[in-house]
Amino acid sequence: MKKRIIAPIILSSTLLAGTIPFSNVLAVQPEEKVIENVTKEWNKKANVPLFVKEKHAEKRTSSNASDALNYLEENKDKLELKNPKANLKTKSTKKDELGMTHIRFNQTKNGVPIEGAEVIVHYNKNNEIVATNGHQNKEIQESSLDTTAKISSKKALEVARSSVDAPAQLDYLPTSELVIYPFDDENHLAYKVNVNFLGNEPGNWFVFVDAKTGEVIDQYNAIMHADKIKTQTGVGTGVLGETRHLHISKNKLPHSGTTFQLADYSHDGLEGIFTYDYPTGELFEGNSASFKDEYDRPAVDAHFNSEKVYEYYLEEHGRNSLDDKGMPIISRVHYGTNYNNAFWNGYQMTYGDGDGSYMVPLSAGLDVAAHEMTHGVITNSADLNYRFQSGALNESFADIFGALIDDENWELGEDIMGPGAKADGRESLRSLSDPSKYPVKEDYVPYGNGDGMYPSHMDEFYDLPRHLDNGGVHINSSIINHAAYLTAQDIGRDALGQIYYRAMTTYLTPTSDFSDARKAIIQSAVDLYGEGSPEVEAAAGGFDQVGIVE
Repeated sequence: MKKRIIAPIILSSTLLAGTIPFSNVLAVQPEEKVIENVTKEWNKKANVPLFVKEKHAEKRTSSNASDALNYLEENKDKLELKNPKANLKTKSTKKDELGMTHIRFNQTKNGVPIEGAEVIVHYNKNNEIVATNGHQNKEIQESSLDTTAKISSKKALEVARSSVDAPAQLDYLPTSELVIYPFDDENHLAYKVNVNFLGNEPGNWFVFVDAKTGEVIDQYNAIMHADKIKTQTGVGTGVLGETRHLHISKNKLPHSGTTFQLADYSHDGLEGIFTYDYPTGELFEGNSASFKDEYDRPAVDAHFNSEKVYEYYLEEHGRNSLDDKGMPIISRVHYGTNYNNAFWNGYQMTYGDGDGSYMVPLSAGLDVAAHEMTHGVITNSADLNYRFQSGALNESFADIFGALIDDENWELGEDIMGPGAKADGRESLRSLSDPSKYPVKEDYVPYGNGDGMYPSHMDEFYDLPRHLDNGGVHINSSIINHAAYLTAQDIGRDALGQIYYRAMTTYLTPTSDFSDARKAIIQSAVDLYGEGSPEVEAAAGGFDQVGIVE
């Protein structure tokens, strides 16, 4: 018997086609609770977009952070930036394959970086500034937030080490940075502490410690893998009966013989691909290099599909893993009981086994794995906030790359639908080509145009409150999905992938909305294919056809 981890989704026999609650499948986080039925108004000063495309690019003497900051200072009125030289801090400088240079700045207050508030300056290969985009947090900038810490960095390090049970002897010197950390609708002055250690349970922990109270606000581990194990080939059977050729590891143990683990160290520059059994918390393993038992099948698919998605991003976009730095790719299977979902939690993928009727194990879908792993790419690039339109963009880009990597059709999740779902007419989770073929949940219907179907156009947009689908992150994502599908009909999948990947990793910022996405995608097409090209026309046309025109 598997341990019951989480209550299953109840699917009543009265829920016929048109009312199946699939809208939360492939969720990153649960819906938020309503407190006394009050929803907060969106504060525009906390999310001010910026996108300026220079029609007559000015030749600069160089393309570095100092010059970019000078440009922002010279054009602060046009860009509506307040004292950029004092309030912006260089975050990164990146030169891409087109010869363009992208300089990303963090907004600060009193010299303290504001997490998520970023401005990017883009140079072409001739040292000309062609665009500036991002978001600034005017609310924090104009607030009287006290940025004076009451506890020391040393104390924060002690709290962080204790919170992650770090050993007394660390392998690397811990770091601590004072930041303003927006979390759970509050702006915290916090120490962002990194504690890194090896040993039996290696950790690369990021811990946010309140600089006023010394309490831990948030924390996560960015590494979880074994080391120095030789990779070899193995074979397994997937959920739907396919034979999968795998990269696995042979592990000789002193007293218990030899085991074979779903641990892949075969890729240069990648820390590894690892698949865990959720109930035990251990690497999935067997007594032979053949994984063909019924219980093995979800793990076989998760391991196989993870490598396929990794290879796509490396071969098509030159991206080394989800963070482009070779971070380990981690999956966990057999989560919960009858759990009809899969999710990315910030550093790994987790797959439920489904209930056998409406869903089979979710790791069976290559597009599902691609969806979850693309959330990881987003976390390590645009880092789109998971609410309202920025959250819908997060979901949409995950869907789009799911459909690009599993390129048989423009449906998402068709391989994980069970016999009960198919009998009710639900053949996939979502459709990029025809979003309105599927209904939304009944309590979402009053917030749309009354049709109760997934939207394909802004005329059908669901103005959902924050406590329903985090403001429509899954529901409204279908509008961007459909725009991408329409663009692909004119230029093909490959060009679509190149354009959308560039927008996701180069132009979007945590608080980007649909309008920002249009501008970022058109600009990406210009970068790659030139002004007036068919690709630029198709990129704009996709958005035009779904009602996003500016």
